[in-house]
Parts: sequence; structure tokens; C-alpha cells
Amino acid sequence: MPSRAPKRICCRLGALALLLGAVLLPGGSGRAAPATPPFGAPFAGPPGPGSWFIGQWYGNTAWAHRYPYPAGQGLHFGIDFNTRCGTPVLAIGDGVVYAVDGPYGAAPHNVVIAHANGLFSFYGHLLQRANLTEGQPVKASQPIALSGEPSGRCDLDPHLHLEIRRDEMHQTVNPVPLMDLDWRRATLGIRRNGLTFERDLDQPLRWTTFTDQPDVTFGDPRLNDYPHGWP
Repeated sequence: MPSRAPKRICCRLGALALLLGAVLLPGGSGRAAPATPPFGAPFAGPPGPGSWFIGQWYGNTAWAHRYPYPAGQGLHFGIDFNTRCGTPVLAIGDGVVYAVDGPYGAAPHNVVIAHANGLFSFYGHLLQRANLTEGQPVKASQPIALSGEPSGRCDLDPHLHLEIRRDEMHQTVNPVPLMDLDWRRATLGIRRNGLTFERDLDQPLRWTTFTDQPDVTFGDPRLNDYPHGWP
């Protein structure tokens, strides 16, 4: 379970968030998404087969159901963006570096940025330790790291694992309504387990699209242990 160690920087950002007003979040919270997404893409240029594309959505994917993520209530608690190893990763919004290679998973290297709206962006499976320090300000679209892959070898499944978290990093929310990018083009029309959502045949309309996925609270019980699931 992620550490609950307080950070001075978060206290300052939390106070700023109160001044700015509450953020409207998607997912299981029942709150509406913001009219204008506050975050951009984690890579330069448009998505495409030669640049970057989505390998697995956030949430109740068929892959997550088959190989559940125990820390994330059985759900995939980020979006996987496939791209070549060594591709520059961009900050999706203005903020301050919260952690570099911290205790939040997604090895071998990762970065967390705290944003003034109370949210955190998490960048995992990086190629090498980022040349950043905690407390360092960053701007949207600023290169912060290089993409890698979970094995660290770059010859199996190179991708960036991107999460948006809140509550001092203890919850994740669906990044889709919070990011301004061409989601349709980013899927490339690919059909695979990571782009297919598991269905609970007892409640077949729940959590079946990339916009209606629930929030995840780390350490809470699994959400998708269905007795009658498909596929």
C-alpha cells in the first residue's frame, strides 16, 4: 500500500486548491468532469502507429480482470501509452515535483508531479531515473523523463504507465475526462484485451466504456471479482 508520509509541498498545494475551488472529478465519486480538461498529452505530436498510442485503458479492462492488480482493487489504475523506449515524456500540466523513484510502484523508475488543483500525475516504467528533484517547478509540456518498460529491457512491451491520483496519492481517478487529446485516434482501431472492458453479466451495463470507470482506493477490496464475467 502506498506510503501515507506527509509532504510539506502538498500542504501548500492543498491550500492553493481550496482557494481555487473544488475540482470536479469523473468516476465512481459521482462528480462531473470539468468542462475543460486541465491536462494535456504526455508526448509531443499526434498519436499514431509510428509515435504513441493506447495499449490499455484505465479501469475494468479484460486484462486486469484476468490478471488482477491487487493493489488497485483488481482494476488497471492508469493508462498505458505504447511508444518506443527513450521517447521524451512530457509533464501533462504545470506543477511541482512530488517524488522521483518514490514508493508508488510502476518500476523501474517513476515520477510524481503535484498540481495546484489537488491532483497528482504519475509517470511509470521510465527508462532511467529522471533528472529532477523534489520541489522543483515544472511546466506543462516540459520534458521530464524518457519512456521505458516494466522489464527495463525495452524489447518486450515499451510503454508509459500514466496515472492521475488524489487524496495524497491514495486514490486514482479516470484520466480520460481530465486529458485533452484525441482519444479515438490514440486507439488506432486496435482490439485487444487492454482495450476491451470486462462485463459483469449480472450488471452488464456497468463500467464498460473508457469514460465510466470507477475510482480506485489503494488497499480496498477487489471491485471486479465477478461470478459471471465476460469475456
